[in-house]
Amino acid sequence: MKQQRLKNETTARNAMGKKFRDGRRTAPTTDAEKLMFKKLQRDRQNVTRHDMEAKAAAHKSIDNANEDENVGTKALNDSIYAAGETSDALRHKRYSFKLKTEDSGPSVDRDNTAYSGMGGKLGRNARDANLNLSDPKGDVSKSDKVIQKNLMKKEIQKNAVKEAQKEAANHIGNMSKRFVDNAEDLAGKLAENIAEFLEEHPEVLITIFIILLIVIIITCFSSSTGMFMGSLGNASIETSFTADDNEILTVENNYKGKEEALQQRIDNIESEYPDYDEYRYELSEINHNPYEIAALLTVLYEDYTEVEVRAKLNEIFDKQYVLTIESIIETRTRTYTDDDGDEYEEEYDYYILKVKLKNNTIPAVIRELGLNDDQMSRYELLLETSGNKGNLFASDIYSAVTPVDVEGYDVAPEALTDTRFANMIREAEKYLGYPYVWGGSNPQTSFDCSGFVSWVINHCGNGWNVGRETANGLLGHCTRISKANAKPGDLIFFQGTYNTSGASHVGIYVGDGMMIHCGKPIQYASINTNYWQQHFYTFGRLP
Repeated sequence: MKQQRLKNETTARNAMGKKFRDGRRTAPTTDAEKLMFKKLQRDRQNVTRHDMEAKAAAHKSIDNANEDENVGTKALNDSIYAAGETSDALRHKRYSFKLKTEDSGPSVDRDNTAYSGMGGKLGRNARDANLNLSDPKGDVSKSDKVIQKNLMKKEIQKNAVKEAQKEAANHIGNMSKRFVDNAEDLAGKLAENIAEFLEEHPEVLITIFIILLIVIIITCFSSSTGMFMGSLGNASIETSFTADDNEILTVENNYKGKEEALQQRIDNIESEYPDYDEYRYELSEINHNPYEIAALLTVLYEDYTEVEVRAKLNEIFDKQYVLTIESIIETRTRTYTDDDGDEYEEEYDYYILKVKLKNNTIPAVIRELGLNDDQMSRYELLLETSGNKGNLFASDIYSAVTPVDVEGYDVAPEALTDTRFANMIREAEKYLGYPYVWGGSNPQTSFDCSGFVSWVINHCGNGWNVGRETANGLLGHCTRISKANAKPGDLIFFQGTYNTSGASHVGIYVGDGMMIHCGKPIQYASINTNYWQQHFYTFGRLP
């Protein structure tokens, strides 16, 4: 009985062994099949390598994209990547292992026992010896059983790896989800606590609001102040002389020196041109507004120096003043008596030297220089503000409107009882408010100081006709009188208001310490100011 039982167990074991055979040992592998197996091996290796490279590139892209994400997501991606590589390596090794069982050699019945445990190939003799250990009856050898066990073990390991990968992914995903959920819960609780705190302490919210409001106001104020200061700075530059005061004064003295030299030449005309029977003078006043020169040069040069503008100063002077000297010969007849007492008439040549000086004025020069609209606007602005240096030429009568000029002044009624004076005032007041114009001598051109007085004298109806005279020329038509004896209708003369000899300015005295004159514009003015007292010359009375 026992023997029968052992026989049955042996038979069952042999039958079970046959089920695990990879194939019949009597079925040889053909050359075509060997080539096919090798080709399949190479194709599978290429496919596997390409898959691994593609997966590595994809994982690398995911890593780069998630570089700034949370640590849990990155760890999950790394685990999947490592598990994928392990799985691919196991599958590749298994497939290669199967293919290597089919190889050429002295025996077509080889199996995996032809390879060492370390994966290296055994020698040809060793392999053949190993193969010959198999059962001659065709049963599965011990080596075949080892190989089958190894394959089963590897399959089990592969499944274990997959389970580990799945477990790791679930763990990491759960960890990431817990982290996000906890963060959301924390943020929600924080917002809820803040809201409850503000409900219980509303004064804190009000304080925060006030602080924010103050910050906004300060920010806006700082920005507006910066813009305002920038605009103020620009406006200050636009209305100011930018050159140094010393340079401005040096240029002005240079220009006055030219005017003084011109006046000296006119004074010496008769010495320079002797032997003329008559000298006729038609002269405009030699003077200018120093602020006009400074404003013009500022527009053209900004921060200028005397050396820099010297050539331009000569050009301006030559355009402002035009002096012409003309020699005229007239044929005249004269009567003479000879020794016998007889009278005769004879013709002779009469030599006249005509001297004419025209002052074109600085505004006319500026028009000739061709300043554009922006330059003209800047020039007028500088004149209006006196370049923010109103005291720079304070001693010059022509530098600005005299602040002591009086508007709406009425002459004392008793002074108008003098018919001659009343005629003068009636004519003079027609032109109140007319602007001061260099060289002007009639209502069409407006007037300068001597042009205005000359016009009034010639057109007031008192029978005077002195022509167009300068201030000093008008003094030549008058009899000088003392200040104590002056009365309305007398002329009042000043000197030193510009570089010229004799009288340089003239007005009509109206009594009560007042005069009417062509200032800027034609108006009444007090003669008792420091300026006019310093420049007072004399009174003069017309015949």
